Amino acid sequence: MNSSKVAFLSVISNSVLVILKVVVGIFTGSVAVLSEGIHSSLDLVASLIAFFSVRISKKPADKIHRYGHGKVENLSGTIETLLIFVAGIWIMYECVHKLINPSPIKLPTLGILVMLFGALVNFFVSKIISNTARKTKSIAMKSNALHLLTDVFTSLGVAISLILVNITGWHFLDPIIGIVLAIYIMFEAYKLMKESFPPLLDASLSVEEEAIILNVINSYKKEFIEFHDFRTRRSGPSEWIDFHLVVPSHYDIERVHMLCDKIEKDIMNRFSNAHVLIHPEPEHERQVKNK
Repeated sequence: MNSSKVAFLSVISNSVLVILKVVVGIFTGSVAVLSEGIHSSLDLVASLIAFFSVRISKKPADKIHRYGHGKVENLSGTIETLLIFVAGIWIMYECVHKLINPSPIKLPTLGILVMLFGALVNFFVSKIISNTARKTKSIAMKSNALHLLTDVFTSLGVAISLILVNITGWHFLDPIIGIVLAIYIMFEAYKLMKESFPPLLDASLSVEEEAIILNVINSYKKEFIEFHDFRTRRSGPSEWIDFHLVVPSHYDIERVHMLCDKIEKDIMNRFSNAHVLIHPEPEHERQVKNK
């Protein structure tokens, strides 16, 4: 199943769950169930964003977008995390309102069944999307999988709170559980924001990723003199790497080209979506620059 079909699967599953949770939340009077409906509606928006961003990011480079459309995924991932923050704030507002104005929950068993059903559906869908995100290195798919996984935990939390309310009659547990879940999903959103937003500012790859690239380059150090101006950045699922390679002046153009090709291929064996640009410089040019 390709990434577009997987993203569309998320759209379908979220649409069904939003309708179920909102209707049951209103019917039972459970603010936790209704909050889950709001959370799932934002999941639906996030799934739609992921669906379209994955399709757009696959477009090849054109005259206007010379580096492709990969950053659409980073942008969509950032928007999705902001939506999670909005969901968290809204859930907390509704829960505080319910604490101030408590009301009994009708037919809690119905709410419990819907929450368990939602958790089960989102667990399997999130696994499918997460596997696809790992294979394609799609930040949009990864953030969508996170949306659904947080929905699994929050749905289970709401189901447990309804069970406790049904057993103890302590209706204040419903909004308190809702507040705890809101804090949890906002914390998860913060972690995802740290991953999706920096590439929009052309931040470097991680220290671990750069170490792998540097090790590859240094494995050919017997064939060149030194390298400098090493730069990396990420755009959607792709890594962009460039640096200057100083080679002995007596190397002919064919030998230099073959050396650059070997280094590029070696890096791309480790980063399948990498775009590597090497600027070769003869040794005498380095000496002129140093003077």
